[in-house]
This record gives sequence, C-alpha cells and structure tokens, in this order.
Amino acid sequence: MIAAQVARIVANFVIFCELSDDDVVDPDEACRVMEVLGSQLEAMDKPFLRELVDAFPIIAVEYTSEAQELVRDLPYGFYLEEALASDDPVRLAELEAIRDARP
Repeated sequence: MIAAQVARIVANFVIFCELSDDDVVDPDEACRVMEVLGSQLEAMDKPFLRELVDAFPIIAVEYTSEAQELVRDLPYGFYLEEALASDDPVRLAELEAIRDARP
C-alpha cells in the first residue's frame, strides 16, 4: 500500500522536525518546511489523501510514546480532514465543532 509508505515518509520527516533539539533543527526553518509540507499534503488528489489520512493511525503503532501520538495526530495537525471536506459545508462544520471541543 503506497499510502502507508508515503505516510511513513511524512511521519519520519515531521518527527525529525518536531522532536529534534533546537541545535539540530532551526525552529523557524522547521516551521517553514512544515507549512510547505502541509500545503503540499492538502493539494494531493483527494482519493489518495483519504488513503494517506487513514494510514497514519495504522502506522502510528510502529512508533514509540511521543512520536506515536504525533503520527496519529498528523491529519489533525495539518487540517487534512478539512482539506478532504472542502466542498462539504456540513462536514466542515462538524470538523470545526470537533476542533472546538478538543482540549
């Protein structure tokens, strides 16, 4: 399943950017590349993006502790469900309510 392979690539990149010490990865540069990654993910073909979003929780078990949670939450962090629902105002409202209710 290519979506799982791509999910692992994305996950490893995000883990590196998010969990590396500031002396390894410049925080400002990490933020910039994460924004670029997010926009590239949102621009993906929607059927493939759906497969990718569904792959993150599956591959999350391959990681430990903080990295596992980070991988599981990648779709949330990059607003990927919202990208998938961009033409569905009802679903967008549901997703907004979920975000508002989340701590």
